[in-house]
Amino acid sequence: MIFEFLGGLGIFLFGIKFLGEGLQKSAGDKLRDILDKFTTNPFVGVLAGIIVTILFQSSSATTVITVGLVSAGFLTLRQSIGIIMGANIGTTVTAFIIGIDVGEYSLPIIAAGAILLFFFKNKKLHNIGQVVFGFGALFYGLELMSGGMKPLRSLEAFQELTINMSNNPILGVVVGTLFTVIVQSSSATIGILQELYTENLVTLDAALPVLFGDNIGTTITAVLAAIGTSIAARRAAATHVLFNIVGTTLFVILLVPFQLFIEYLTLQLDLGPKMTIAFAHGTFNFTNTLIQLPFIGVLAFVVTKLIPGEDSIIEYKAKHLDPMFIEQSPSIAIGQAKEEVLRMGQFAIVGLQETFEYLNSSQGRYSDSAYQIEDAINNLDKKITNYLVQLSSSSLSEVESSKHSQLVDAVRDIERIGDHFENIVELVDYRLASKVKITDQAMKELHEMFFLTIETVELSLSSLDHNDTDIAKTVVEKEDIIDKMERRLRKQHILRLNEGLCSGQAGIVFVDIISNLERIGDHAVNIAEGIIELNQ
Repeated sequence: MIFEFLGGLGIFLFGIKFLGEGLQKSAGDKLRDILDKFTTNPFVGVLAGIIVTILFQSSSATTVITVGLVSAGFLTLRQSIGIIMGANIGTTVTAFIIGIDVGEYSLPIIAAGAILLFFFKNKKLHNIGQVVFGFGALFYGLELMSGGMKPLRSLEAFQELTINMSNNPILGVVVGTLFTVIVQSSSATIGILQELYTENLVTLDAALPVLFGDNIGTTITAVLAAIGTSIAARRAAATHVLFNIVGTTLFVILLVPFQLFIEYLTLQLDLGPKMTIAFAHGTFNFTNTLIQLPFIGVLAFVVTKLIPGEDSIIEYKAKHLDPMFIEQSPSIAIGQAKEEVLRMGQFAIVGLQETFEYLNSSQGRYSDSAYQIEDAINNLDKKITNYLVQLSSSSLSEVESSKHSQLVDAVRDIERIGDHFENIVELVDYRLASKVKITDQAMKELHEMFFLTIETVELSLSSLDHNDTDIAKTVVEKEDIIDKMERRLRKQHILRLNEGLCSGQAGIVFVDIISNLERIGDHAVNIAEGIIELNQ
């Protein structure tokens, strides 16, 4: 019984994951853009949360991404609350899919998915095959779980538990919460609940509190994702918890009328047992969202009080690119673009600093921050480049045209700096995963080169900000020192290798890091030389 249940649960969870990944690939890599763009008001945010959760097949995944976007400054706390509410509705779709009950055909569905996966080279067909295979695996896992749970009917301890849950809804809520925390999937808990109810192993009054608790348990993933992130991200995760606790409390109080409504719905629509639970789940989440949607401001206020403090969050969205200036005043538009380029450059500096901290401390929060910053740099790169492309069609004077070209080049160089510090983060990831030991002397040399590189990038941006040729010439001198340092450190590394003080793997990591730092210096000097040429 245990093996059949656990094996079925494993296949079910794999099916959901595989199905979600296939849907994501089919939809393209634009799910984050949906969350980023379509959150102008709470109602639109709810719709965005529903859509993305249906594609992910996981409210936890949507919430984790939302927490990440809040941490990165792409979303405000109020925007994130709407998405989190929508995610709770979107996750009910899985229960409705299970309610269709095509378990008898699960193996042929898996076979069809496998054929598309293994016998076709077309990428779209491959993605569809993944969706079909995941869909079949989901139902096959449910069938196995159902078979494993049938003997529970004869277990006295289980009978007592269901009686206790019927008499004490709080116990049902606790059971639902704990089980969802363990399996990390609300869809799995609801799927199991549907099977238990179908086999008459639990009554509806025992099943509903478990269903409520499942919504609290699913918040644990977002809570774990928010550990060590910004205050705003922790507040977003806390909102998810608070939203579900308030909803659960409300529905536990109204359990009897809610149960009567579900029983009435079952009779009127002639619903099967699985679809009854699906409708209960959907009604709970939809009504909970409807009730709490007008109180988004209150939720934001409460979590701000629960998690106090000033958040040092950086807004990564473009702030200065007003399209109105392109037609009316190209000169002001160039100035606006320059301000945004300087903001982008500041992110590059912060990204370099976070990368250095990751190299030094090996703490994951620094690598997460560096990856988010690089993502933000890429986002600004697209926005600024598009703005400058539109600006190029305006009538620019010779001086304005020169400034325009210089900004286009500077954007490209800053974006490349982001790519290089991301490369260094990946090298540190490799070093940690492979347990590569870098000698103290090598670490000291890396620190020295890092400090010089960060200083050079800061000076290059200062020369751009103040249009200062003298600072730009200092950057050229500093970059020359970086080049010489890179050559010197390579030689010292070879000496360590020859003396057996350093392993081959450590050598690869060391050489690649100093190589990336040297290239960052090259891009810093490109920005400085652009200033020198402009002033000449």
